[in-house]
Amino acid sequence: MGQLVRRHEDLEVYQLAFDAAMQIFELSKQFPVEERYSLTDQMRRSSRSVCANLAEAWRKRIYEASFVAKLSDCTAEAAETQTWIEFAVKCKYLDQQVGDDLKQTYDRIIRTLIKLIQNSKSWTLSHPLHTRTTSSK
Repeated sequence: MGQLVRRHEDLEVYQLAFDAAMQIFELSKQFPVEERYSLTDQMRRSSRSVCANLAEAWRKRIYEASFVAKLSDCTAEAAETQTWIEFAVKCKYLDQQVGDDLKQTYDRIIRTLIKLIQNSKSWTLSHPLHTRTTSSK
């Protein structure tokens, strides 16, 4: 069985998204200086927004609709990041294989976020699993 999730940082999808955002940060350091205020910033912003929106979603679990809305924002930011990756590859700032690997990582992130959305009721704080008091065995 998986590890108990107490914080958003415990979610595997958060860890995957954070690592991908950090990879994008490192890779984008090599982009041309003229891309600093366009492609570089956009890629960094959208990749980081996946993590930030996931953190917000976690704190909004008291209301299922708010939780789902923030998770939906995560999927949109992940898809946007894939688009910027595609631009970076076409502009020859990223190697094709590196770009493909990153896009596949974001596909996995999106799939996982969609599963969270589809099972949102079991993650909300009003769910019986979350309202029980814990007892020692």
